[in-house]
Amino acid sequence: MAIVSFLISLAGATMLLLFAVRMVRTGIERSYGASFQRVMTGQSNLLQSSLAGLVMAVVLQSSAAVALLTSGFAASGMLGFGAGLAIVLGGDLGSALIIQILSFKLDWLVPLLLAVGGWLFVKTEQKKLRQMGRILMGIAFILISLRFLREAMDPIRDSAFLPALAEYLARDYITAFIVGAALAFVMHSSVAAILMCVTLVQIGAIPFAAGLSLVLGANMGSAFIPVWLTRGMDVAARRIPVANLVLRGTWAVFTLFAVNAALGAGLVGADYGGQMLVNAHLAFNASLLVLALPFCSALRGPFERLLPDVTPAVDADQMARPTSVLNPQDVGSPSQAIFSLKRELLRMTDLVEAMFRPTLKLYKTGEKDQIRAVQAVDHEVNECLSGVRAFVAALPVEELGKENAGIARDMMEYAVRLETAGDVVAKRLTVLAGDLRRTGKQFSKEGWSELQDMHETILANLRLASNVLISDDLESARLLNGEKTEVKRAERNSRKRHFRRLQAGQVQSFETSDIHLETLRAFRDFNSHIASVATPILYQNGQLLETRLIEDMPTPEPQD
Repeated sequence: MAIVSFLISLAGATMLLLFAVRMVRTGIERSYGASFQRVMTGQSNLLQSSLAGLVMAVVLQSSAAVALLTSGFAASGMLGFGAGLAIVLGGDLGSALIIQILSFKLDWLVPLLLAVGGWLFVKTEQKKLRQMGRILMGIAFILISLRFLREAMDPIRDSAFLPALAEYLARDYITAFIVGAALAFVMHSSVAAILMCVTLVQIGAIPFAAGLSLVLGANMGSAFIPVWLTRGMDVAARRIPVANLVLRGTWAVFTLFAVNAALGAGLVGADYGGQMLVNAHLAFNASLLVLALPFCSALRGPFERLLPDVTPAVDADQMARPTSVLNPQDVGSPSQAIFSLKRELLRMTDLVEAMFRPTLKLYKTGEKDQIRAVQAVDHEVNECLSGVRAFVAALPVEELGKENAGIARDMMEYAVRLETAGDVVAKRLTVLAGDLRRTGKQFSKEGWSELQDMHETILANLRLASNVLISDDLESARLLNGEKTEVKRAERNSRKRHFRRLQAGQVQSFETSDIHLETLRAFRDFNSHIASVATPILYQNGQLLETRLIEDMPTPEPQD
């Protein structure tokens, strides 16, 4: 019965730990996720890239999340192999630093974190303050889960089961290494897995030698997580996680045999506690970064040969196919027609994103060729709308049904909004970029930073809009609609700060005032068009009010 109670308590503490780590990461991603791309892709050398990875892992509480972000940027061509590998190695060290911080006895912080975090999340309306509350409560839950884990061990600490298992793991370090790797992979969190191992050593449930083998195995298992999660992505995205797995796996196996040989020879003491285990984990990741960082770029060639690019064969018929994915043969099948419309809208979304992404770069360079290239994409977006309009008009109403007809109508309306969003870029933002180039003026540092933040947020909303279009998920639709409100608030706050700079007499703000304000308005309009994909989902689920006006307004008495 003690074993059953122990397993239930252990499972509960472990699930709370995993939930808490995810809660912290979610809060940070929702608050600052739009800035991740700029931080990770804007570094000029390998050392800066590794430092960016370290910071990102500390912020996200997960080296696997850093590796997945890096893989995505590498797949899109925004990040090279060498810089990406340096970011991932730095992320592993950042994850080790988080474990160093969380391993201290911080139970006294739990009530304060819960009180402040709960108040921010429940009582405030501003997005970043609410997410800060989520982050603080997540950290409190991590500390609570570690305390639960320590308490779960108390009933069986003196039993015959745990000492026997601990002695076996200390003696068979290869098995302990495999168990640690499996634990990290199953939990999908190196932070959670290693914190559990450290806690077991701290309370004396397992000896230091067994804990060290478990932690080394967890390091290898955590490197396998992004390899598994990117298995369906492009080759360019998979190379970096595979390279990290090879480097970490090789160094972990070498360290395993070296350390256990030293323990067997008595060169290293075996009676250390949990803090020394944390130090060993930190030293492992720091040494790997120091040894591998100079060779990150040189490893590109071997891993390109190991995972070569796959160039699919394209015949002449495929080359001659129209770019539109709408198939006239799908008109007779309602399900196929809806599917074709969704695919075409996704293509339109990608085209609109391709127009919007370089807008701030155009503000810096203002090159006419680049502006014309962006405006040329708008013609393709217009053609997409014409194709969607013709496709929807050709659908047989009697066979389509009322529900599918409503869906098709909503999709055509969203296609109109996407085309209008493209016009915002082609006819407003590119014109403003050209005007800025002709005048030779520059934004103030504060004004430019505000525009960058809004631009990054809208790019993140574009990706979220694509997810809503595919999934019809209510929670994602609510989140996208909330982001629409946040962009409006950001535009309003930036406008207020701009007026304060004008009052303070900043010359750059005076010179670019019209362009700054018009850009803010264009960004807001663009985001509103993109976010409109959430409206039908929210309306169908009763999540939208018909009007924001007060209905039972008292009628004023007539004046004499």
